[in-house]
Amino acid sequence: MGLFRLLFLLAIIAMVYWLWRRFIQAKHAAKPVKPAKPEPMVRCANCGVHLPREHALASGPQWFCSTAHLKQGPNQGGQ
Repeated sequence: MGLFRLLFLLAIIAMVYWLWRRFIQAKHAAKPVKPAKPEPMVRCANCGVHLPREHALASGPQWFCSTAHLKQGPNQGGQ
């Protein structure tokens, strides 16, 4: 009789553990992934490359991708 109770108790513990693990996994899988906010983009006045505004360098109304392009100024080639 004691062995049956022990096996029954172990089965109950295993079932509770299994159900708890399923609940935890379902909880993590159900978290919605938030899409990243789109960053405002600007165009380099020298080379025309687009980059996030927070990484660009401003000179008046114009934006540049690097200090070298900022020093060179805007490209006059029509880009």
